[in-house]
Amino acid sequence: MKKLLALTLLFIIGLITLSTITNPRQTEDPLTMISDAIKAYPQYLMPGHLISRVTHKATRIEAPWFKNGMIRGFSALFDIDMTDAVLKNPEDFATFNAFFTRALKPESRPIDPSLESIVSPVDGTISQMTLIQQGEIFQAKGHQYTVSELLGGDEQRAAQFANGRFTTIYLSPRDYHRIHIPVSGTLTEMVHVPGRLFSVNPATTRTIPGLFARNERVVSHFDTPMGPMAVVMVGAVNVGSIQTIWAGEVTPPAGKNIMKWDYREANSSGDPLLFDKGAEIGLFNMGSTVILLFANPDIQWEEGLKSGDSVKMGAKIGEIR
Repeated sequence: MKKLLALTLLFIIGLITLSTITNPRQTEDPLTMISDAIKAYPQYLMPGHLISRVTHKATRIEAPWFKNGMIRGFSALFDIDMTDAVLKNPEDFATFNAFFTRALKPESRPIDPSLESIVSPVDGTISQMTLIQQGEIFQAKGHQYTVSELLGGDEQRAAQFANGRFTTIYLSPRDYHRIHIPVSGTLTEMVHVPGRLFSVNPATTRTIPGLFARNERVVSHFDTPMGPMAVVMVGAVNVGSIQTIWAGEVTPPAGKNIMKWDYREANSSGDPLLFDKGAEIGLFNMGSTVILLFANPDIQWEEGLKSGDSVKMGAKIGEIR
């Protein structure tokens, strides 16, 4: 009982960290900048991996009093909309994590059918959506990082994306947390890049330099009819793990070395790992951020979409022209 109470306390602390949700639009308001700094800088001292491991255990506790209470409390705190969920009641989920990674009714997220379209891989909020300029990615006003840094120092892979397109989409705690492929493609490689576990809420994004290239992340490379594409699943504090459909739970791993899995030949059955547009490819156990990289400079993002706009999985966010 004492162990459960301790886990509950640490989990609540983690939820308070998660709840720092603000609009990701850029701002130069002095009071907002001060507020961002107060929220972000203490994270340099925070034991992100320890908190995340506690979260990993706490979200898998099956005791009904614990998981049902946490589901109800979380739903009320973040105003969770269960309308599109396959399962709706706390009693229907084995653990809090099963609730957090809940499936949605397929008809609730139709996939744009156009052969030229790119669809959103997640439900979330656009943080950035623009060009990659000579290998550099814009994070927030005053902050940039390189494609090479994001991909774990792979200069050859990074060179493909040097003048391509990218978008960064933030998933808040209230969002659907499964990740889908934005265009049809064949998996060629998966890379786990170890790193810090800062929060990825907008306040932290505006404050900590190179945030997404510093946090732990899983990079999946695909060959697509539109050229090379990378889907980067960025970890964060409280993200107990990142999973992919083909490899299961990838994080947290043992050790601090970059790890790579080559899928260019075939999977264990001898067939390439092909995914149709909109197919599920992974999930976040607790919330985070997805970054899409396209090498093809002919990719155009949907006119009118901008930082701060909400998107739904399957909706058109761009096309090749």
